[in-house]
Amino acid sequence: MADLVRVRASSLPELFDCAARWEAKNLLKMRLPSSSAAQLGTAVHAGTAVFDQSIINADPLPIDDAEGVVVDTIWHPETDVDWSDSSQKEAEPIARALCRKYCEELSPQFTFRAVEAECDRLDIPDLGISLTGTTDRVYEDSATGTLGIADIKTGKAAVAADGTVKTNGHAAQIAVYELLAEHAIGKPIDAPAHILGLQVAKTAAGRRAGVGTIEAAKDLLVGTDTQTGMLEMASRMIATGIFPPNPRSSLCSEKYCPRFSVCPYRR
Repeated sequence: MADLVRVRASSLPELFDCAARWEAKNLLKMRLPSSSAAQLGTAVHAGTAVFDQSIINADPLPIDDAEGVVVDTIWHPETDVDWSDSSQKEAEPIARALCRKYCEELSPQFTFRAVEAECDRLDIPDLGISLTGTTDRVYEDSATGTLGIADIKTGKAAVAADGTVKTNGHAAQIAVYELLAEHAIGKPIDAPAHILGLQVAKTAAGRRAGVGTIEAAKDLLVGTDTQTGMLEMASRMIATGIFPPNPRSSLCSEKYCPRFSVCPYRR
């Protein structure tokens, strides 16, 4: 049997945004420094994970301590970060505020059963791929007792002014996380998935938190009798080595694509 191609759950949306960029990063291993926005999100994830895990452990952590993890992640990143858009000094207060907002407003709405549930690999031999990734949260639905996933998203367009959380474009990634979570914890994931949105802004008035819901995400991923699943589409691209470019992608720039300078399709 041929070697399975490892596909990170978090990379799947990029495959369908610009497959050529996905190939460069994930198969050709071409690297770029992490962006300041990505590192801010990483810091928020780190702080909130410590906070929620402490609740699961029945030893709740003060929010100030969770913020301390955020600060440490901002100032001591594990990978190279391009801080040209926003300095660490600018990012720290925003990340700390979003962490606190999450701990005070979003976390109390859920009963979490797992935090950062990691699945080293979920092999799908029929498709020639192996899925990997970490699911932010697994929660228990209080009404039904079923389990579902919750995924934290930070960004400048994560939560609208009316509190609506952007869910469009996240379903495929969420569906992969559902499969990975089932494999990691050994229990079915049947409850609706939630996006826990945190709006990035320089001012307190602009920062918002909200919850969005995604139903039946797995259908998009694995397909139905009348619709080809996105995993099968991904498998076909990988098997054929055909990765269509998208020069109109919003991420088509030297900041986000390691092959930008040599890409012939952006003319």
